[in-house]
Amino acid sequence: MAQGSRRVVLAALAGNGAIALAKFGAAWLSGSTAMLTEAVHSLVDTGDQLLLLAGQARGRKPPDESHPLGYGMETYFWSFIVALMVFLLGGVFSVWQGVRHILHPEPVVSPWISLGVLAVAAVFEGASFRIGYREYKAVMRGRTVKGRQVNLWTFIKISKDPSLVSVLLEDSAALIGIVLAALGVVGATWLNMPWADGAASVAIGLLLAAVAFVLGNETRSLIAGEAVAEPVLVQLKATLAAIDCITELQQIATLHLGPSEILVALTLSFRPKSSTETLNAAVRELTACLKAADGRVAYVYVRPSVEPETPVS
Repeated sequence: MAQGSRRVVLAALAGNGAIALAKFGAAWLSGSTAMLTEAVHSLVDTGDQLLLLAGQARGRKPPDESHPLGYGMETYFWSFIVALMVFLLGGVFSVWQGVRHILHPEPVVSPWISLGVLAVAAVFEGASFRIGYREYKAVMRGRTVKGRQVNLWTFIKISKDPSLVSVLLEDSAALIGIVLAALGVVGATWLNMPWADGAASVAIGLLLAAVAFVLGNETRSLIAGEAVAEPVLVQLKATLAAIDCITELQQIATLHLGPSEILVALTLSFRPKSSTETLNAAVRELTACLKAADGRVAYVYVRPSVEPETPVS
């Protein structure tokens, strides 16, 4: 899944870099505020993808003395920075530009250049979104929540991979933003509504602010220490229930250390009069079973609730 997420980010980076240059050129030639807003939007998206790649690289660093459980949460930190960038550089700038243009509208020239660039941008953004969407389908293949297939919005809310979620949200917002920018250009040029270009910019800014809020809220929860999603927890509990030496599962606590690393802490009751050797074998067995049930399980800590006849080393 980590490799798939990286591929999605790289695809988005390649598309957004080229699109940003084209939009800035069209904005300069046409004087369209909505087109300038879209150019800034694509530029912010390009910077976001660079930050996501940096976060993924830092998150892959091996554990050391200062970070014995690894650096996986670096991914969440950089995704939160991305959310702030989308809001401040994308949303706030777009609203400010739009309000300024509504109060002091300027004519849009060469509208066909703007519309042509937007059409090309829609193709690139659509291709990037398709790659992200296919990755989402691959991740959720065969998984359900409460017996139902997971739709895209539910996936965004329960996903622990902020890089993939960021690209899906940004590409969705980009496609909607392209439509809004096109409406602004058409309204200002052919419908005698000079304020339409600025209104489109404000709408794009509010859209980006909404995306930043969703992304920031989901990432904040992960940074604060979020447990695994319900289907994963159900699977882990079912795996433990099938292990013969466990008589009672008193507590299971989980924590995402990164998109592909999970910590599991267990309080268990084993069969009475278990020896140290038996308990050690049982711990090795349940650890192997949990890792087989979900390949992201990286650390398992067990606290027996019943003392054995001989102390456990």
